[in-house]
Amino acid sequence: MSEKLQKVLARAGHGSRREMEAWIAAGRVSIDGEIAGLGDRVEADAKVRIDGRAISLKSADEVICRVLAYHKPEGEICSRKDPEGRPTVFDRLPKVRDSRWVAVGRLDINTSGLLLFTSDGELANRLMHPSNEVEREYAVRTFGEVPEAAVQRLRTGITLEDGPAQFDSIKPAGGEGMNQWWHVSLREGRNREVRRLWESQEVQVSRLIRIRYGMIDLPKSLPRGGWVELPIEQVNYLRQLAGLEPETRSMLGTDKHSVARAQVRSAKIRRAVRKHKVTGAKPKPSRQRS
Repeated sequence: MSEKLQKVLARAGHGSRREMEAWIAAGRVSIDGEIAGLGDRVEADAKVRIDGRAISLKSADEVICRVLAYHKPEGEICSRKDPEGRPTVFDRLPKVRDSRWVAVGRLDINTSGLLLFTSDGELANRLMHPSNEVEREYAVRTFGEVPEAAVQRLRTGITLEDGPAQFDSIKPAGGEGMNQWWHVSLREGRNREVRRLWESQEVQVSRLIRIRYGMIDLPKSLPRGGWVELPIEQVNYLRQLAGLEPETRSMLGTDKHSVARAQVRSAKIRRAVRKHKVTGAKPKPSRQRS
């Protein structure tokens, strides 16, 4: 059964459908030796290439939707490559066959915390669409006194350079001296929106950590630079948010082989995190095929 080319490429993790349509329009994709066009459909046995590189096609029944929760440290950028040689959020992730990880949104270089990755480009694209309005929660450390009037304005709404904005909730969360912690939530994903809201009230943000995406919390036991694969229940929660059919399979399991693989994976994560803490060196990608 044939499927639209952009849908097949997105499912394989090469990007969102919109990105794939742009690649097709730019002549970067070929089918059986011929440059592909928008609207083309492909069969499972078609020979598809992107920029001359052959890619593997799989039907929807063959692809397992996977999602990773990653604890992003400060200092990493949300790009696959950086001309300045800075570490990226993709450096530590495990390799995946015939696909690639797609980040669900972004965190700026000075923000740490929960960042989700999926092997399903369509899922990532739908979750990032503004219409989804998935709630994100952040822990924010501010420096200096924060007047109650400023807190009220952040609750009721202010106008930024790109339009009205406000926190859905804002609650004090402790602190010492001039440093105070807050938990804030909002449903938008505009660039640096949390920082810009505080800055609009002349409040200095010294730490910013994303601790929740929808109903998925940043695991407390997950070290900075570490990742964990989400169970099928959480994967299907995200797929439901995105209006996609539930997944029926998972790479996780309870048999002894799955447990052994999980132990190896955990050991590799600990080594990568420890090396980063000791040397500050850019980590090497995991060689594990998972």
